[in-house]
Amino acid sequence: MARFGHRILGTHPDAIAPDGSEVRLLANGARASMAHFRLPPGAVARAVRHATVEEVWYFVAGRGRMWRKDETGEDVLEVHSGLSLDIPLGTSFQFRCDGDGPLEAVGATIPPWPGPDEAIFVDDGPWEPTE
Repeated sequence: MARFGHRILGTHPDAIAPDGSEVRLLANGARASMAHFRLPPGAVARAVRHATVEEVWYFVAGRGRMWRKDETGEDVLEVHSGLSLDIPLGTSFQFRCDGDGPLEAVGATIPPWPGPDEAIFVDDGPWEPTE
C-alpha cells in the first residue's frame, strides 16, 4: 500500500535556513520538496547560491525585494503576495522584507533539499544581511 504524506503549516520554524530565513517544512516527495519561508519585518537574508537544486517560490504575504544574479545578468524584483518567481540552478539570490509584516513564501525545491551544505554563501549581494 502506498504512503501519502501530509503536513500542516506549523507555528514554529522547523529550521533556520543558511540564508537566515525561518523554514517550515511542508512536503517531501521523491523528486521535490516544499517549504514555507518567513523573513521578519526589516530583515535581510544572506546572499546564497544553490549547488544542485532549483526553486520556484510563490509569495503568500508581505512585501520586499528579491535579487537574482547568474552569468547572463542580474535583477532586483519587488515581491509581494500573489507573485511567483524562479531561482534557476546556479543563481545567486538574496531577499529582504520591506513591509510592516513578515515576508512569506511557499517554495518548491527540485530535487528535494539535500541539507545545509547545499547553500553556498556569496559576497556580491546588494544588501547587508541582518543576521
